[in-house]
Amino acid sequence: MEKRKLNIKKLILGLLIVLLVVYLIVNLVIRVINKTSGKEIDMFVSSSTTSTKLYDMEYKESLDLIRGSKIKVNLKNEVIENNKTYYKIKYNNKYYYILKENVANSIDKVATEKEIFIRTSCTVYLNQESGSILGVAKKGEKYEVLGIDKVDEKGEVNSYKIKYNDTEGYIYRKYIVYNEGEALAKYDTGSTVHDDRGDKYGGGSSSDLDYYPVEKKVFENNKMPEKVYALYLNGSKEVISRIDEYILYAKETKINTFVVDIKDNEAPRYASEVMKTYSKTNYDKASNSVETYRNAIAKLKDEGFYVIGRITVFKDKYYAQDNPDTAIADTRTNQPFLYAKTYWPSPYSRKVWQFNVDLAKEAVSLMKFNEIQFDYVRFPDRTISYENQGIMDFKNTYGESKAQAIQRFLMYACDELHKLNVYVSADVFGESAHTYVTAYGQYWPAISNVVDVISAMPYPDHFNQYEYGFKKSVWTMPYEILNYWGKNYASKRQEEIPTPAIARTWIQAYNVIRNVDRIDYNAKEVENQIKGLFDAGLNGGYMTWNSASSLDKYKMQKDAYTKEY
Repeated sequence: MEKRKLNIKKLILGLLIVLLVVYLIVNLVIRVINKTSGKEIDMFVSSSTTSTKLYDMEYKESLDLIRGSKIKVNLKNEVIENNKTYYKIKYNNKYYYILKENVANSIDKVATEKEIFIRTSCTVYLNQESGSILGVAKKGEKYEVLGIDKVDEKGEVNSYKIKYNDTEGYIYRKYIVYNEGEALAKYDTGSTVHDDRGDKYGGGSSSDLDYYPVEKKVFENNKMPEKVYALYLNGSKEVISRIDEYILYAKETKINTFVVDIKDNEAPRYASEVMKTYSKTNYDKASNSVETYRNAIAKLKDEGFYVIGRITVFKDKYYAQDNPDTAIADTRTNQPFLYAKTYWPSPYSRKVWQFNVDLAKEAVSLMKFNEIQFDYVRFPDRTISYENQGIMDFKNTYGESKAQAIQRFLMYACDELHKLNVYVSADVFGESAHTYVTAYGQYWPAISNVVDVISAMPYPDHFNQYEYGFKKSVWTMPYEILNYWGKNYASKRQEEIPTPAIARTWIQAYNVIRNVDRIDYNAKEVENQIKGLFDAGLNGGYMTWNSASSLDKYKMQKDAYTKEY
């Protein structure tokens, strides 16, 4: 019995030894095979252009493959032919050859460009996900390419990772070219229309701005009305609490849109977490809770209205108080400069940019706005005497003109908000449509070429009483003054750029305030303004400016809002 048990043990031991030997031999064979032939692994097509060539088994060009495409590559299977090294690859279940230099092991290496040149001065991002700004890349500058973030389905790079000073940053591809000559060239629609205008009032030279064509966005899941007919709501507690009344009224008219304040100067409209981070005073002074405000916007959306969120940018007393380091300063006191009874954040400050754009992004996320409208995208006006005295410090970190700062802010805002599939509009003074850069940095062609919608504010009572040589007070001639301004200024500026924004204009929905004898603006006056604009070719729509958002006043103007224009 013991002898039988011993034999069984020897048999088991022998089997184990045999299995071990077989295992070792199999692994040795596998290792030899792997060493000589390698495995097919996932890799990516790389190139300095949007595509590269694949070759058939006879090394003849077979097809173009978009860079960033995933392919199966056997790294051990190199082939040298005509002094070129190829890999044999598998793509769509077929075998091809590809040049060794056109293969990358990660998506951030698929673009093999070594250097780029800046065609349009633009933002350098520290972090694209958060929109953090590292600095400015200026026209004509050259940067070393360290990598990319991603490519699209056409093989186009989204943004390049570059060496910026002593750190790394990102620049969007749409602002770059690949040779210095093209980078330094000016785009001016084949003429010198902007070059010839120069710098007349200290806002900057029109020749130093960018007019390169900008693709205007159309978001399939966010349809903008062809003609926007909008009522303005100031977002105060009183207005928000009556949102149902505004909805009922609008449904009796052709109104299809509401413009609602997110933040006005000294009037933040909901307790935003972004405000809490950047400007605690704005947060503490908010008119509404997030929930109350969001419920009101949701009602507008549920009823089918297009909803625009309005943000005043560079006129914000509370922000300037909380962040004096980024405010326009009084050199006599080193404190924020008090001008027009308020403080002004500097349009040159990238921290101010980020605050307002972060606020906009939060509002889109929480409230589902269709569009963000930026107002006070300008420097304070009529400050030339203070500037000449040297008592205003704008804190111009990057040596920019006023107009450059305004255009570049709007470029940054569009870059960030377009990622959320929302439109960007900018409010401008009617003066910006004249043939010069305004002293406060607004120049119609430069702004219109960047944003989706440009919204001028040519209120009749903002013109001089006998503007443009009119013999009768233009305050009593709403059709004539807006039609003249539209035909002779705004429409002509639209024609001077390759990709103008939609022109959607603010109209005066309040009584004339510049005359001792009151001039009422009711249905007839409102209708005449709209007709004057539309007859001048500015037919993107209208928005009613009544700072009180008086429903009673809107009701007095109802006939004007029931018409198609």
